Amino acid sequence: MVPPIQREMRGLWIATVANIDWPSRATLSADQQRAELVDIIQRASATGINTVIFQIRPAADAVYQSSLEPWASLLTGTQGNNPGYDPLALAIQEAHARGMELHAWVNPFRAGNTADTLKLSRSHLFYTRRDIVRVYGSNIWLDPGEPDVQEHSIRVIRDIISRYDIDAIHADDYFYPYVQLGPNGTAIPFPDDATFSRYGGGLPRDDWRRRNIDRFVERMYREAHEIKPTIKVGVSPFGIWRPGFPSGVKGLDAFASIYADARKWLQEGWVDYLAPQLYWAISAPEQSFPALLDWWLGQNVKARHVWPGLAAYKVQDGKASAFSMQEIPEQIRVTRSRPGGTGHILYNTTWTLKQHGGALASLLSTDLYTTRSLVPASPWLDSTAPLAPGVSESGGTIQISPAAGEPARWWAIQQRTAGAWTTRILFHEQRTVAISATTNRVLVQAVDQAGNTSIAREWRRP
Repeated sequence: MVPPIQREMRGLWIATVANIDWPSRATLSADQQRAELVDIIQRASATGINTVIFQIRPAADAVYQSSLEPWASLLTGTQGNNPGYDPLALAIQEAHARGMELHAWVNPFRAGNTADTLKLSRSHLFYTRRDIVRVYGSNIWLDPGEPDVQEHSIRVIRDIISRYDIDAIHADDYFYPYVQLGPNGTAIPFPDDATFSRYGGGLPRDDWRRRNIDRFVERMYREAHEIKPTIKVGVSPFGIWRPGFPSGVKGLDAFASIYADARKWLQEGWVDYLAPQLYWAISAPEQSFPALLDWWLGQNVKARHVWPGLAAYKVQDGKASAFSMQEIPEQIRVTRSRPGGTGHILYNTTWTLKQHGGALASLLSTDLYTTRSLVPASPWLDSTAPLAPGVSESGGTIQISPAAGEPARWWAIQQRTAGAWTTRILFHEQRTVAISATTNRVLVQAVDQAGNTSIAREWRRP
C-alpha cells in the first residue's frame, strides 16, 4: 500500500525586527547575512518545517528592494542603506529550492520607536508624511484611521505580491498599538482626536477604530487575490479574542484595546488562514491552550485554516512561566487530535532551531516531523485539480514532464527504496529526481498553488 501524503502546516516565523532571529546583528557583511539566512532555511527544512514566514516590513521599512519605503536599518545599521542584495528574493529562492513555502510577513501600521526618530531615513513616512504618523508612548505608529495610511500600506502589499513569487502575505497582531502607561500609571490615549473628528462618521470611537481595522483586513484579502487569485492571505492575531471567550479565559481584550475583531475576520472569510497566538501552556488555568484552540476552531464557520501560533520561545526560558521541552510537542499532538487541526506555526526561529543546542528542532525532526508534509489545500481559492504529469526514467534519474493546462506549483514525490516509503516536495522548476538501485517505485503528483493534487503517475522498476 502507498501511504497517503501527509497534509499539515508546519510553519516557522523568522523575526527580523530588532534582529530577533535574523540577521544576528546589523554589522554583518552581506555575505555573512546571506550565509545566516541560508543556514536558517536549511535547518528549518532538515527539521521538517514546510513554511517559513519571513518578516519583511517591520516598521514602514523594507527587508527587500522597494521604491516605496527605505531599506530597514536592521540590515546595515542605517535605515535607507542598500545592503547589496535582496533578502526577500534570497529567502524565496532558498525556501522553494527545499520544497518550502515562503510567506511574506508585513506590519501594516507599526512605524518604529521614538528613540530612533533622529536615525530614520529622510524617505521614511515619519518625514515624508508626518501628518499621518503618530507618536504613541515609545512607539511611532501609522494612524489606521487615516485613509492615506491604509492606501499606502495596501500599495506596499500590492507591490510585494506583484513583484515577488511569494506563497502568502501575512500580518501579525499589531493593529492599533498595545496600550502603554504614562508616568502616573494611567493608559496613554492614542492621539487620533483629529482623525476621528474628520472621519468618525458619527460612530463611537471604539467602533470606528474597529471598522478601520476591519476595512484594512478585508481590503488586503480582496486586493491580494485580485493580483494573484490563489495566493494565501494569513493573519496572526493575539490569542484571546475577548476575556470570557471561552468561559474562564482571562487576559488582554484584543477586541477592545487594540481594536482587532479577529473572530469577525475568520467568520467573514477575510483570511485564508488565521494563526491565533496561543502562547500559553496546556495546563494554564486562565489561558488554557486546548480551550482556546477549541474556541477558535469553533468560530471557523467558513472552513478556513486555523493554525495556532505556538510559543517555542518559552521552552526552558528560565521564567516562572517556562515551558518544558515536551510542551510544544504535546500542543502539536493536541492540535492534531482536533477535527480541523491541520497545522501550527512556531515562534520564533532562534528558540526553535538553535536554543539549547537545537534540542526542540531535534525532538520534532525525530518524532512528529519524521515524514514530510504538504501544506493543506485551500479549495475555496481553487478546487480544480491539476492534470497529472508525465513520468519516465533514464540512467537512474526520474524525469517529470508537466502536463498542459493549469501549471503545477509543486511536485509531491513518493518513492519506495529498500522497502521504505519516503516523501519529498519539489518546486515546479525542479523536474528530475535521482533514485538509487534499490528504488523500485516512484509516484509523482502535481500540486497547484491552492494545494490541489493531481492523480499520481507511477514509475516501477521493471
